Amino acid sequence: MTLTLCTRCDVCGARKEEPQRRRKRGDMAIRNIREIGEEVLTKKSREVTEMTPRIRELIEDMLETMYEANGVGLAAPQVGVLKRVVVIDVTGDDPHIFINPRIVESSGQQTGPEGCLSVPGKTGQVTRPSYVKVAALDADMKPFELEGTELLARAICHELDHLDGHLYVEKAEGPLQDVQYEEQEDD
Repeated sequence: MTLTLCTRCDVCGARKEEPQRRRKRGDMAIRNIREIGEEVLTKKSREVTEMTPRIRELIEDMLETMYEANGVGLAAPQVGVLKRVVVIDVTGDDPHIFINPRIVESSGQQTGPEGCLSVPGKTGQVTRPSYVKVAALDADMKPFELEGTELLARAICHELDHLDGHLYVEKAEGPLQDVQYEEQEDD
């Protein structure tokens, strides 16, 4: 079976099948997205203890890389950095930055298609909570909590799994499906 999704799929974080190269764009850089099979994706990330210029640059690069790849979330291990940093934007204009995030509450259940920028061209059925509350630090190292439902809850769970060295394929129910990409028409 082949699923056809757009290049900006809010369900699976799909991306165009183009090689990602590190390149500068203003003060930010597009980083290479690591793919399934690379060891960095199987390792546990370390906590961030202070905001440094390198961590700030990492966050900016992660956002730029996520948007360039048409994703909805990105964890630092996906760009080869074993730090507990995650960026998520399920709407395309409301980015969330999480440093040292942890889920403090969850409830409900949702099962649906999920994909990953580190597993290009594939999607699988995954069951996740339909509600989560996450506690984290923001880019100023100030604590905050955020509640998410449906897609945001799914994205939070998915990206936090990366911080502990896990990919969604470990939770997929049944075989993965191939994804075909269609270009969206600009309005």
